[in-house]
Amino acid sequence: MRVEGRIEFQIIEQTPEKVISEMPIQPGIRNPHGGVHAGAMLWFADVTATYLALGSTEASEGMAGFPLAITLNANFAGNQKEGKLRAVASFVKKGRTVSIVRTTVFGENDKLIADVTTTHVPAQ
Repeated sequence: MRVEGRIEFQIIEQTPEKVISEMPIQPGIRNPHGGVHAGAMLWFADVTATYLALGSTEASEGMAGFPLAITLNANFAGNQKEGKLRAVASFVKKGRTVSIVRTTVFGENDKLIADVTTTHVPAQ
């Protein structure tokens, strides 16, 4: 059995303290019930948090200092079948060696979809 999907999103705002991104809901990220697959939501939140932790640094393959996620805690509070999701990432703690990011994912009408916390350390 072959399963395919396509996940994409767009950063709509990026400051040193916050990243906001939007992800369209499309067939390749839906679960069999029609809602967004939890893995797609988690990927969306994690990558948005990673962009915050990167700051103005551009990511490149094998780069030193890439903010590796070492822990991830997710609470899923809802789902949505159409439209788009919006993720808002902000620092809980911004450090030189350990940063903690909280990313909240919202659906239409600011409905809470997921609350995700990640801890990042720089790759050596």
